[in-house]
Amino acid sequence: MLYRSEHFVPMKIKALIFDLDDTLWPVVPVIQHAEATLHDWITTQLPSVTASYSIADLRERRQALVSTDPRFSYDLWALRHTLLQQVFAEHGAAPAFADEAMQVFAEARNRVTFFPDVIPVLDVLKDQYILGSISNGFADIKAIGLDQHFSVSLAAHTFGCAKPDSKIFLAMLDHLKLPAAEVMYIGDDLRLDVGGAQQVGMATAWVNRRDATNADSMPLEFKPDFIVKDLQELLRHLK
Repeated sequence: MLYRSEHFVPMKIKALIFDLDDTLWPVVPVIQHAEATLHDWITTQLPSVTASYSIADLRERRQALVSTDPRFSYDLWALRHTLLQQVFAEHGAAPAFADEAMQVFAEARNRVTFFPDVIPVLDVLKDQYILGSISNGFADIKAIGLDQHFSVSLAAHTFGCAKPDSKIFLAMLDHLKLPAAEVMYIGDDLRLDVGGAQQVGMATAWVNRRDATNADSMPLEFKPDFIVKDLQELLRHLK
């Protein structure tokens, strides 16, 4: 059911900016598929690596790598690429082998399955609003096909910081040439999406697909203007 904050002030929204992973598609099966695809590819190219490292082993080693470089906190591409370079070097592979492997991973990473409500709603919204995205992941908007809907997309790994850092939200406002009050950010994460967007003055909609919590139990610091179960519910409100 649609929830509207008692503090919400009606406004003329001109741009809708979306989170990607877990807002437009479920991300866990995408990552699982991409990691399995990469692991199978490595087995065909350099079997000694997969004989030594399972998918879980690589994931654990990647997590341990995060603390070694501040960049890895926002650049997930660099994190995965560095891990592959290190692991492949241990098995005598040339550095360029990691580039090939990342292309295999990226291709699989961009094979997403949208939630059923997403494309029908975006098809309607693109004729009424400026649409865009801000993401902490490195999904490729063009490869996925969303470049037909989104006119601007910012990703943490190329921008240089991740949500909820205000800089990435301010950069979006600067690109749009719109005041924050005319922009709504839509995402599934209360801290990263709602908290990040609200600190620069954007309106917010929380897509609560899993019914994670309700308005009464929501942390006080995160009060989205709207809570919706999916984009169809958001569309009904925006009309």
